Amino acid sequence: MFWYNGQLKQTDSLELTIDEPGLLYGATVFTTLRVYHQSLDSPLTNWKSHCDRLISSLQTLGWQLPNLPQMRQGADVLSASYPILRITIFPNGREWITGRCLPSDLENRQQLGITAWLADAPEYRRILPMHKTGNYLPSWLAQQASQKQGAMEAILLDAKGNWLETSTGNLWGWKDNCWWTPPLDAGILPGVVRSQLISWLKKQNHPVRELVWDTKLVLSFEAIAYTNSVVEVIPIHTVLKAPEKLKYDPLHPSLKQLRCWWQILS
Repeated sequence: MFWYNGQLKQTDSLELTIDEPGLLYGATVFTTLRVYHQSLDSPLTNWKSHCDRLISSLQTLGWQLPNLPQMRQGADVLSASYPILRITIFPNGREWITGRCLPSDLENRQQLGITAWLADAPEYRRILPMHKTGNYLPSWLAQQASQKQGAMEAILLDAKGNWLETSTGNLWGWKDNCWWTPPLDAGILPGVVRSQLISWLKKQNHPVRELVWDTKLVLSFEAIAYTNSVVEVIPIHTVLKAPEKLKYDPLHPSLKQLRCWWQILS
């Protein structure tokens, strides 16, 4: 079941023409959101921010905007059955919305953390990193390669070896009683949760610094984690960096600060 161009489809296949740019070149933009309490209006769902990011990318690329009420209708229909929605927009404004379930081991990941792998190769560098386009092949390849190394996530790097983001989320590090996250101009996705957390932490007088994650900085962190709209906060306890392993505390008390935002809004 999915929603496409104003209609609910009770099938598992989507018909596209053979000259569709989204099929040929990955010419789409998308966002993935978690629907809390089966409501797009929940502050945690943050429907408006996801729509704003889609519209911003479409305008930058010069593509047609979707029919927003129609897109909202499709998201409302699917949110009754799925807690996670992926909303994809084609260059001509057609919307395609699919749903899926939460990962079965999500709670375990949130509590105990995961292993990540440094994706140190040019083929893993994202194309148009400020936009969530359908050409997501580098991130997908990095995540597939990380799983072969026994990890659950890949950490993407720039040409100088600085850490940018994971294959699915934004990075956070803790040291000196402060949260640190890579800046947008380093070439990362402006995550919806990242923006929300920075704003909330500052309002709570918790310091946040946006700085490039070079080798010296990442070695100084006591704890690191990544965030996205689906998994919330996932600690990273081990980073595979050949020929060594970097270790961080997945139970560090600082992680409660990040999680408080969800608890308060819930």
